[in-house]
Amino acid sequence: MTAPTAPLAGKRIVSGIQPTGQLHLGNWLGAIRNWVRMQDALGPDDQAFFFIADLHAITLAQDPAELRCSTREIAAALMAAGIDPARSVLFNQAQVPEHAELAWVLSCTARMGWLNRMTQFKEKSGKDREGASVGLFTYPVLQAADVLVYKATHVPVGEDQKQHLELARDIAIKFNTDHGVELLIPPDPIIPPEAPRIRSLRDGTAKMSKSDPSDQSRINLTDTADAIRQKIRRAKTDPEPLPESAEGLAGRPEAQNLVQIFAALTGRSVDSICTEFAGQGFARFKPALADLLVASLEPISARLRALLAEPQAIDAALATGAARARQLAAQTVAQVHEAVGFLKP
Repeated sequence: MTAPTAPLAGKRIVSGIQPTGQLHLGNWLGAIRNWVRMQDALGPDDQAFFFIADLHAITLAQDPAELRCSTREIAAALMAAGIDPARSVLFNQAQVPEHAELAWVLSCTARMGWLNRMTQFKEKSGKDREGASVGLFTYPVLQAADVLVYKATHVPVGEDQKQHLELARDIAIKFNTDHGVELLIPPDPIIPPEAPRIRSLRDGTAKMSKSDPSDQSRINLTDTADAIRQKIRRAKTDPEPLPESAEGLAGRPEAQNLVQIFAALTGRSVDSICTEFAGQGFARFKPALADLLVASLEPISARLRALLAEPQAIDAALATGAARARQLAAQTVAQVHEAVGFLKP
């Protein structure tokens, strides 16, 4: 029988993000900033593993050159935003084959009924479920392997990922029960502060997206200070002044979006922003927002542009992180092999 897993001295946090190409303000506020905060809050016995989920990316068709470029871009963005490869383990998933190897073993533990209940597959496959890839159907098992291979104690999850973490917990418990071991750790969730819903600067009803054909619709992390100011100046608004409270923004999606961005950057409530600028038009509000964005993003943008100019350095950092990740992942997979009954080489 495989020996029980020794209790960890501290937290072990694991989280991944798919390569999305041109990163923008919404990506930073929604995920990257929280990762940096988690890293900065690590205790002396805690560990953090952050990875770029390139294996997950290929559940949908990808251009190989674009995928490589996007992987480097998001790695550079993470480092530019404050993820320190010396303090956190930063890597891309495909360089750690233990993720895929454990996913196969766990796919023999997971049940079809569990996967059939996963709502994201229904959303992503749409009406063409028969034409969707097997990978798109089973990727929650790979997600489980992503965290179980490091014996993560905690996983940050948003509302849309709670179901997948519950699946990972179920798989870990069933594997341990089936094989009579105490090996895989059912991780606990970390619920980060609710991510602000950042909308397009051209259409307040649509989310900020890299796929929008108009570059004026988003604040890219690579934008210069001048570009940021120009985009905010041109951002769509309405002729009404700012109200005294958040309630007065109802039915004004563009106004609501700009105020929400201001609130997210300052950590203040939308109500307090409205109180400060009540009765003022956007000719007064936009310059204040632009100044705030430049102060927040321009240092990140400058570091990001410098990193992207040295792709070999990005690749080297990811390779070093992958080597560190494999040291732990290989131990878990070796224990899984023993539990399952595979012959040792």
